[in-house]
Amino acid sequence: MSPFTGSAPRTEDWCHLRLTRDDGVATVTLARPDKLNALTFGAYADLRDLLAELSRERSVRALVLAGEGRGFCSGGDVDEIIGATLSMDTAQLLDFNRMTGQVVRAIRECPFPVIAAVHGVAAGAGAVLALAADFRIADPSARFAFLFTRVGLSGGDMGAAYLLPRVVGLGHATRLLMLGDAVRAPEAERIGLISELTDEGRADVRAAELARRLADGPALAHAQTKALLTAELDMPLAASVELDAATQALLMNGEDYAEFHAAFTEKRPPKWQGR
Repeated sequence: MSPFTGSAPRTEDWCHLRLTRDDGVATVTLARPDKLNALTFGAYADLRDLLAELSRERSVRALVLAGEGRGFCSGGDVDEIIGATLSMDTAQLLDFNRMTGQVVRAIRECPFPVIAAVHGVAAGAGAVLALAADFRIADPSARFAFLFTRVGLSGGDMGAAYLLPRVVGLGHATRLLMLGDAVRAPEAERIGLISELTDEGRADVRAAELARRLADGPALAHAQTKALLTAELDMPLAASVELDAATQALLMNGEDYAEFHAAFTEKRPPKWQGR
């Protein structure tokens, strides 16, 4: 995303989520605990716009996405979204579904790692938000359910049919998207759906620790690694190695690469600048 912006100032107050910042680490908390953090039209829009703002301002080097209360996110609110969509025409429905996809694209395309801290339920759209993250840190209470066929819709919602086979393989993805069955933490770890399984109640803590490690590291190297992982999913090998070569040539001209050599020579930790 481009760092250049127009006249709009930074948004200080978000209506549908809670944002905190700590020296390069942003924590975005879905904060409807009474509804298991079910998403509304406004929540989708806030997530889309927040990720765009954070990407432009370039002050964030890692982001944690978490849920308040008993679970991560139970998906779209049954009354406020599913009920409302029944009265929408095709053009309105297309606008809504495009917006949900824009949230997933924003997670994949933002220039910093995103870590989903998952406890309890991650269902429907909540499962896809976690899936889109670069890291999924989960505790034993976590369970993922891609419920779209259970409500009569395609399992390929919000990019799930693109992302899930690339994370867990086509066989597991077919089962999860077709049947909509819940996958509990031990199986999710076995099939590669989660990056790390923590002790009970430790997902948020571990996610914060990982975010701090990433934020204190070489931010530009992390951003380019994420960009290549996304871009090269559908590239032939020849195009991939050429893109890798061009990226490395640019980074070798950067300050962080020279700083590593200086730090190694002087036997001290590098002072990464993200440049």
